[in-house]
Amino acid sequence: MFKMINRKLIKLGFTLIILLIFILSGSFKPNKLNTDWLSWTNNCLKKSFNPSAEPKLKKWELSVNEFGFIRLRLFFQKNKQIYYSFNLKKLKDIKYEGTNKKGILQLLAIEDDIIVQTHNSRKGDIDEMANLLNLPLKNINAEKLDSLTQSLNYFKNK
Repeated sequence: MFKMINRKLIKLGFTLIILLIFILSGSFKPNKLNTDWLSWTNNCLKKSFNPSAEPKLKKWELSVNEFGFIRLRLFFQKNKQIYYSFNLKKLKDIKYEGTNKKGILQLLAIEDDIIVQTHNSRKGDIDEMANLLNLPLKNINAEKLDSLTQSLNYFKNK
């Protein structure tokens, strides 16, 4: 009788362990909604960013990561670089000034929450904090701008 109870407890324990493993393995899969927002946001920013707003700009990198950080790196002539990093959780307001052909998307932080690092400038390397990040955009209609605002707010509220 004790052997039968032990076997049932072992089977029950084994079943619970398998069930627990199954549940935990499913909870660590990437969130499809999050991945879709991330992909759309990065594609929109890459297509809409206007590098011609900075005449001496050689190269640029702009992205939002899965943790809600927006990062902008600007590479200028004479090896000067400016790097901006900002957690969208600290986003206070989004404004757009301009037309559908070109304009500035202003990301306003709650406080001085935007990291600004300048490298190889005439004044040397400078680390600062700011409360405004201006992103020059081009060819962005009202619907696309509204969707971009929604996606940035998605990461703010995530």
